Amino acid sequence: MAGMWRMRRSRGALSGFLLVLLGLWGTLVPFVGPYFHYAYTPDTAWTYTTARLWLEILPGAAVFLGGIVLIVAAGRHTALSGALLAAAAGAWFALGTTLSPLWNHHVVMGGSPASPAVYMRIMEQLGFFFALGVVIVFIAAAALGRIASVPSGIKTAQGVPPARAETVEPAETVPAGTVPDGSVPAGTATTGDTTAGTARTEDTTARAGGPHTVT
Repeated sequence: MAGMWRMRRSRGALSGFLLVLLGLWGTLVPFVGPYFHYAYTPDTAWTYTTARLWLEILPGAAVFLGGIVLIVAAGRHTALSGALLAAAAGAWFALGTTLSPLWNHHVVMGGSPASPAVYMRIMEQLGFFFALGVVIVFIAAAALGRIASVPSGIKTAQGVPPARAETVEPAETVPAGTVPDGSVPAGTATTGDTTAGTARTEDTTARAGGPHTVT
């Protein structure tokens, strides 16, 4: 039964690789983004906060782990678990800041976009949380579809009985005299009739004193 849940690793490899990259981005961008003037407050490199732990580091690590599982998994159950983990973490990227006031005394966690320009502020919001989460969920959902599209996976050859060659029964010889007259087509003789005719010819020759040589 376990063999029926196996699959080719290539079915989740590409999605897993993309999820690994996105997980690394989500985890590292709050720490290295300030080098490129792309940051949330506090906009200093390698600054740790509790908000970054819950909203970026942990979900980024979950996406990274889900991608690794998709790359190496050879079983459907394992691959499905990795895709679901990545999808849940992607949803948390998209919704975490919106839901954070529920446990943070009605204050939004995660800081605010650091850029003064409106366009860059929108790009920071998308790249840090909202668009990042949507893309992760999309890729994880595509992986789930590819994995679930094979109902039985790849069946192993263990336990499959070898093909048996068909045994051809020899044709049954019909004894002479058992076939009624007229049932055998003209010009067709059974084995029994041929044998009987040969015996009668030899008997007639013996009674006549053997074959005669005509000079």
